[in-house]
Amino acid sequence: MIQDQFQKLAQMSQSVEETLGESLFGLVHNRVSQINGCAFCLDMDVKKAKIRGERELRMYHVAVWRDSHLFTDKERAALEWSEAVTKLHGDNISDELYQRVREHFSEKELVHLTLGISVVNVWNRLNVAFRNPAGSADAFFGLDKAGL
Repeated sequence: MIQDQFQKLAQMSQSVEETLGESLFGLVHNRVSQINGCAFCLDMDVKKAKIRGERELRMYHVAVWRDSHLFTDKERAALEWSEAVTKLHGDNISDELYQRVREHFSEKELVHLTLGISVVNVWNRLNVAFRNPAGSADAFFGLDKAGL
C-alpha cells in the first residue's frame, strides 16, 4: 500500500519533469527543498543536476536567484512562483505575480509547475519527518555517479 503511494508521487514528479523539462523542474525542486530544509532532497537535487550536466554555479545561485544573472526570465518566474506556493500565507500570490508567471507559462504548464511544487513539498515533508539522511539512497537512484 505505502509503496503504491510513493510510486504515484514519483509518477507525478515524472509527469511534471516531462512537461517543464528536467533543468527547470530541477531548479524548482532545489529551491523548494532549500526553503523546507530538506537535506535529503537537496542532496538528491544537486547530484541529479550534476549528472545531467547542469552548471554547478547555477546550483549554488538558486538560493540567491533574485540577485543572480544566471537564470532566464522564465526560470526566475518559476522560482518566484515556487517560493510563493511553498510559503503560503495571506496574499503572497498576488494578481501581479500570477500575471508575471503567466507571461512565461501556458495554463497547462502553470498547472504542472504548481503540481510539481506541491509534490516537492510532500517529498520534503516525508523525508524531514522520517529523518532520511542525505545520500542514503544514492545507490538506489544511481546518484553515486555524480561523484559528490
